[in-house]
Amino acid sequence: MISVIIPSKNSETELVHALSALVPAAAEGVVREVVVVDGGSTDNTAQVADAAGCVWATLKASRSERMAYGASLATRGEWLLFLRPETLLESGWHHEAQAFIERAARAPNGCRTAASFRLRYEAFGLGARIGETVAALRSRLLGMPYGNQGLLISRQFYGKLGGHKPLPELEDLDIAKRIGRGRLVFLRAAAVTPGQVDADGFVAGLRQTLARFCVGALRLPASLAVRLHG
Repeated sequence: MISVIIPSKNSETELVHALSALVPAAAEGVVREVVVVDGGSTDNTAQVADAAGCVWATLKASRSERMAYGASLATRGEWLLFLRPETLLESGWHHEAQAFIERAARAPNGCRTAASFRLRYEAFGLGARIGETVAALRSRLLGMPYGNQGLLISRQFYGKLGGHKPLPELEDLDIAKRIGRGRLVFLRAAAVTPGQVDADGFVAGLRQTLARFCVGALRLPASLAVRLHG
């Protein structure tokens, strides 16, 4: 039913947790394969993927190019689930994903829909809760989920969209924009992520927020917003 594609790079620890969340779904036949496309890890990412029985490939390219390559290698699922290695799917996620796929199979043009998960941060405190609320509003109002919310899309629809474009960043917003807000469904199951603190500080974070706003609200092409994003 589902082929999972994970772009990794020095993701040894994160990948252990991400893959463990897929085990129940694999046991029930919902996840048919996991393809890990690595960007040149120097840690034990390859050993983790091998121990879990993943399809392993290497491509020293951008994350978007690795995801597109992973989709081309996936052969067993009619639906593709793109996950970042730091994303841990909430227990029971596959039941909701399976129900969405079954609804899509019955609905007119259902194969031309896609789904994403609800974002939840591991951190405690008010800041994390505010971040989750902002992400939920942004996802539903603009149809622009973050990449670490995952993307579940039929292979057929992914092909019609032309897959992930070769962008150094903002590939999540680019493909969401091409899917369209009306064709994105947001599942109740959570995608748990540690979040990111930009090492370059507040100015870099502000630039990235502005770049994402330009793509999401002003509909600026992601290829033009990449330079601002950094």
